[in-house]
Amino acid sequence: MSEELLRCVEIEPPGGPATASVVWLHGLGASGHDFEPIVPELGLGPDHRVRFVFPHAPVMPVTLNAGMRMPAWYDIKSLGSRDDDEPGIQASAAHVERLLARERERGVPSSRTVVAGFSQGGAVALYAGLRHAERLAGLLVLSAYLLLADKLPGEAADVNRDVPILQCHGTRDPMVPESKGAAARDRLGALGYDVTYATWPMEHQVCLEEIELIGKWLRERLPRIP
Repeated sequence: MSEELLRCVEIEPPGGPATASVVWLHGLGASGHDFEPIVPELGLGPDHRVRFVFPHAPVMPVTLNAGMRMPAWYDIKSLGSRDDDEPGIQASAAHVERLLARERERGVPSSRTVVAGFSQGGAVALYAGLRHAERLAGLLVLSAYLLLADKLPGEAADVNRDVPILQCHGTRDPMVPESKGAAARDRLGALGYDVTYATWPMEHQVCLEEIELIGKWLRERLPRIP
């Protein structure tokens, strides 16, 4: 896979140069535009100076969808097993690392950066964030699951052992059952991670109450710099 930066939708803060960043990965078959409309709803004022980076996933064949080519972070072979494509998962984590390196080059340290994602993108955000070698401001995991869980204890970065994690899920989700999210929460909790877990009676989507919680959480993780 190319080592070039992925194409991204970027929203710069209106209040001046960015002092914080959110790198947000979309779900299977979507694009970087998918969560762009949420930004104005998060309650971040101009003085928060948060840059949002929404990368477009590479286009690849997806076995689960009859081999059709679509934006995807890795191949999914069946609904029952979502982490068979370890090389693809690692390649997407490397894409995230390059985006985080660019944020550092642009003056935003990892400690002022949240890695976020929805569904397949949320799984990659969690995978990459837990292994990132510099302390992150937080991990935002929406309607997602834990990839390669058995390998996490040996691969986790010590510096992010207490990174704040916000997990959100719909209790009526037919695509990623809420049990997958709860299993990730329980596994992370057993390993000592700080997980806030919230659910709503919804399907594979986001809702207004969830967006309000995300906004509050982001404002706490990325406070204004005087």
